[in-house]
Amino acid sequence: MKFRTALAALLSAALLSPALAANEPGTEHMLAHRAAYRLTLDSVRDSASVTRAEGIMLFEVVDACDAWASRQRFTLVLSDRDGNTIETSSDYATLESKDGTRLRFSLTQMTEGAVTSRIAGEATLTPEGGRVQYSEPSGEAEDLPRGTILPMVHTLRSLAAARAGQRILATPLFDGTSAEGAQDTTTFFSGGWTQPQPNPNFPLLATLGSARMRIAFFDRNASSQANGASTPDYEVSMRYFENGVADELKMDFGEFVVDGRLGELQPIPSPCS
Repeated sequence: MKFRTALAALLSAALLSPALAANEPGTEHMLAHRAAYRLTLDSVRDSASVTRAEGIMLFEVVDACDAWASRQRFTLVLSDRDGNTIETSSDYATLESKDGTRLRFSLTQMTEGAVTSRIAGEATLTPEGGRVQYSEPSGEAEDLPRGTILPMVHTLRSLAAARAGQRILATPLFDGTSAEGAQDTTTFFSGGWTQPQPNPNFPLLATLGSARMRIAFFDRNASSQANGASTPDYEVSMRYFENGVADELKMDFGEFVVDGRLGELQPIPSPCS
């Protein structure tokens, strides 16, 4: 996931420039919080064998004063037409500096309780792009393309773009979920900026504006070979509130789509003065 908002008047240059500033506009509006989402099957493609999906996603973002510490835990149980079930899970953690230049990350993926993949390391961004050094897979490194941004910065700029009335935001993104460096992303905004609306389930969100967006993630090599017209590896749609809380998620895994609904929301007090 990702988050936040910024003042539209400050946005135009920030969206178009890869220059790295002190803190991204909108960082001060970020809400440190814990959120729990219930996952269910939304839809399946004709060729898919999946008949059922259910699970939970837990997300936490903590204000670490000069950085944002986040953790996302995800468990999904899938059933197919033959009655077979399989449980997949992941544990993803990051520490992202508020100036948008450094990211420490780790991702562990499991199937039926057995570890299937581990990715960990640290990325450093520069005006020329930057570099990521992986500790897992050990010893591997990748250069990052010019204009690469990190997850929290992506959310800040996405919400600011929505408030400014933009329709699309395209940028390389590095989030530590791939051992192959940055991914190309295209974010589509729909419906414009929505003013505050009643929210009886979560009064904390009732006074906040929001935006709906869909983010498509592409393999950089595949998209360059196809002149930018390749099929996304993964897509996620959500509504983001201006304090960085997301609800009404839809995660498109290709063969099937999972719906995520916000069930619990708890602010986390900041330890920073």
